[in-house]
Amino acid sequence: MKVVIAIDSYKGSVTSLQAGEAAKAGVLAACPGAKVEVLPLADGGEGTVEALTVALGGHLVEVDVTGPMEEKETAVYGFMEETGTAVMEMAQAAGLPMVPVEERNPMKATSFGVGEQIADAVKKGCRHIWMGIGGSATNDGGVGMLQALGWRFLDKEGNEVAKGGQGLADICTIDDSQVLPGVKETVFEIACDVENPLCGPKGASAIYGPQKGATEEMVAQLDAGLSHFADVAEAWLGKSGRNLPGSGAAGGLGFALTAFLGGNLKSGIEMVLDAMDMDAHLQGADVVITGEGRLDGQTAMGKAPVGVAKRAKEAGAVVIAVAGCTEDAAVACNAAGIDAFFAVTDRAMTLQEAMDQKTTEKNIKKTTEQAMRLYLAAKKEK
Repeated sequence: MKVVIAIDSYKGSVTSLQAGEAAKAGVLAACPGAKVEVLPLADGGEGTVEALTVALGGHLVEVDVTGPMEEKETAVYGFMEETGTAVMEMAQAAGLPMVPVEERNPMKATSFGVGEQIADAVKKGCRHIWMGIGGSATNDGGVGMLQALGWRFLDKEGNEVAKGGQGLADICTIDDSQVLPGVKETVFEIACDVENPLCGPKGASAIYGPQKGATEEMVAQLDAGLSHFADVAEAWLGKSGRNLPGSGAAGGLGFALTAFLGGNLKSGIEMVLDAMDMDAHLQGADVVITGEGRLDGQTAMGKAPVGVAKRAKEAGAVVIAVAGCTEDAAVACNAAGIDAFFAVTDRAMTLQEAMDQKTTEKNIKKTTEQAMRLYLAAKKEK
């Protein structure tokens, strides 16, 4: 029997690989002779760097960057030297959790550090970058990122505009004469699971600005700034990109990555599964075990476990999901390809206890073992 395990991290508790190894122990307790393969899993958000770097045999690189509020931070990305490929999460350099709630201000928050990550990889010879762009603290249209790569955005007096959303309305001229060599030859694949345009009622500012600290007045200013930036950029580039689904992702970073860097926006989980050659791993699998910290209605709308389930069903496998907790709406996951799902918490306990690493690993092992025993019993009855 072949069992493939690909479980997303239980955030704040266990990593993808820790969850996978715990599930493997459960499978082998129920079926000692099974061939079990554990794969790291992520969907373009938190954990993507680790998952893809491990899967592709690379190593992690640390780089000093400018954080969203211009503080000094250390970002980590994965680098595969043989193929000249890097794996990044923009949240490593400009993520919302990096800024305390009381200090959040998208008028000032910058994506400059994201460009510093890219620059570091390009200088190392990278010419292929995968980047997840969820969870940003910024609303600067990616201008900060481009500034770090050598683009200059000048006001009517020829001065560099201020960092953050506050500088967008002042952009009059764009200069690319000092862009870092190699950047324009680099291929960008962008993990993006939202379809918001850059501007308007469904744009970056209106939908995501408030959670980044924007007041109602700020939202209007930021949206107008992004619209102005798009006008100037599109005149300079000779093409339009503001209405591209996903251009409003990460405060407009999606716009900069596609319009200026030629990036391709893709589903995060599909990008990860393709990179890992998941279809090849699933060949001949009898059972696939997946899951995440919370299984709910959002899971069924395309998050990592359902991405795995879809491909597993195409390969003819039974799909079992194990999760830290499950909500009533998680029943939609059954129609999305997960044959059965189980919450691993086995008794009443505090959240702190439930999220303890050792407790979670023990519960994943126990739950997986019992799920496999049920599968084997049902198979025997046939």
